[in-house]
Amino acid sequence: MWDVFLSYSRRDADLVRPLYRALSEAGLKVFTDESAVAGFAGISETIRRALAESRVLLAYYSTGYPERPACQWELTAAFLAGLSEGDPRRRVLVVNPEPFTDHIHPVELRDTRHGRAEELASDIVRHLRQVPGPMPLEIKPPQIHGVLPAVVGEFTGRLPELWWLHSALHAQEAPLVTGRTVARPVQLRGMPGIGKTRLAREYAMRFGAAFPGGVHWARADAPCPPAGDLLGNGPCLYIVDDVPCGLPPRAAAELAAPHPAVRTLLLTRSRAYGGLGEHLDLEPLPQEAAAVLGGGSDVVYAVGGHAGALALLGRAVHAGQDATSLVAGLYEPGRSLLDLLAGEEITADYVRDALTSPGEARDVLRCAGARFPLPVTEADAAAAFAADGLRPAVARRRAAAGLAELTARGLLEPSPGGHRLHPVIDHAWRHHEPEPARAEVLRRTVLSLLGAATTLGGVPVPGGRRETAPMAMSEAERMAAFDLQVELVSRIGVQPLPADGGSLREALTSLNSLFSFTRDTLHRYSVGLQAPALAPDSVQELADRLLNVVLRPFTTEWHPRLLDWEARRAPDTGPLDHERAWEQAPAMRAALVGLQAPLQEVTAALATISGADFGLSATG
Repeated sequence: MWDVFLSYSRRDADLVRPLYRALSEAGLKVFTDESAVAGFAGISETIRRALAESRVLLAYYSTGYPERPACQWELTAAFLAGLSEGDPRRRVLVVNPEPFTDHIHPVELRDTRHGRAEELASDIVRHLRQVPGPMPLEIKPPQIHGVLPAVVGEFTGRLPELWWLHSALHAQEAPLVTGRTVARPVQLRGMPGIGKTRLAREYAMRFGAAFPGGVHWARADAPCPPAGDLLGNGPCLYIVDDVPCGLPPRAAAELAAPHPAVRTLLLTRSRAYGGLGEHLDLEPLPQEAAAVLGGGSDVVYAVGGHAGALALLGRAVHAGQDATSLVAGLYEPGRSLLDLLAGEEITADYVRDALTSPGEARDVLRCAGARFPLPVTEADAAAAFAADGLRPAVARRRAAAGLAELTARGLLEPSPGGHRLHPVIDHAWRHHEPEPARAEVLRRTVLSLLGAATTLGGVPVPGGRRETAPMAMSEAERMAAFDLQVELVSRIGVQPLPADGGSLREALTSLNSLFSFTRDTLHRYSVGLQAPALAPDSVQELADRLLNVVLRPFTTEWHPRLLDWEARRAPDTGPLDHERAWEQAPAMRAALVGLQAPLQEVTAALATISGADFGLSATG
């Protein structure tokens, strides 16, 4: 039997060797895997056997750790083994070499360890005294209430999203790290068929041990939250599938179960419920995972990593059908190949929200289809509407309203240069277009405008020299500004650390996480930090000011100082007691206070862009 299964990214091998030596010198039997595990094939038999013969898994959780699929499979197996015993941290230990913790999922593992290898080894020896036997990898299936939906294809390429879901559903269980004390609903959002239901089902089956009250699955049109005796068994997971677009805010909020023991997961195509708890926007599958599921790169390209289409086409490829012929079949007239493979009209469901949308939304979708695969902008649609006979002001209003409607319904995605129509939505719309004559008129209009003059009746036209025309603040920039604004007002730098209270380490970690959050937010909304010059008070300029002018000087100065002091902590001294004995603690607290004013200035400038006054009363 192995005492420790050491899990780490290959790029950290040199950093892990001193830890391996310290563990071995402490008398522990340590397993390390020097071979490569196939990226999306799960855990090899060698790894599974070694895990089953190990008492704990020790994860060297660097920023590169979650990027290695094999590490994620190992961590998942060990975490679930501990979860089945009642405490996920029983079988998983984490060494965090980074100065922050927000890269670690799930949230229960953010109680991380720092220090020299020798100190860590002694801590692990003490922990192992409480873990006498090997970890159980056979997990008992959860208690299911309701009917789980059927799925096609294997689960692949979504392990990071599984961890995100678990952390979001359990954020209140780590209040010192997350700042949450009560459970909030979690939304899993994405375009039709992208894999929301598949991911939720996989989470329910794998992580059922976290919910002794059972997993309760319902549809939004027939909600059935857990109640009665079941709530006495412990936390429940309540999954509400297919939450429709266009619900009033109160009606959407009422779908969440009110009982504090119930964790609610809402599955929806809509982006209109942003104020209702946390949300994860599900993207197309990564290239390598998509190729495994779909049976080849040509298939992946044809459907743009769309999980539902890939599962159907992949099943056909694995059954012996030719991939090239299948791809060609996607473009043939008549009934959709996806519907034929599924045995039902799934493509009609993919575009049902378009079929019930206002006329301007359908027309914008037609413009997007005419430009596909190029992105479509508000100016593109407005120019087409104006050329079709509308007055420019009316054309702009209809284009803006239609674009907003399609984005809210998950039918268009923000992308560089505009909004992107996914190939599967384009395919489905072509097969269910209710007004082919109208679609043809707009197609010809859009094509005739490509490469035309700069403006038409005052409306910018695609293909012209748009840099000469004034550009309005884009919706993507407003959304990015709002997300950054909300994140900032919850941070220690804006919300003061109590005098002689709180943790300096957690304050520093909170500020450090703003670097990755800001970069991820700009990437999510396709807002870049373009050189050489940034427009004053733009989202780009404010992000640059936040990271490089306000935060970086503070973290550069105080992170190494605090890390050096933490390395001197005696084993019998608690982290907070050790921190409060630091002679530089008052100076760091004063420096944190000094951050408040510049952070408040950035927050106020972001509010000017977002149009929301959220947090200003607290920071002004």
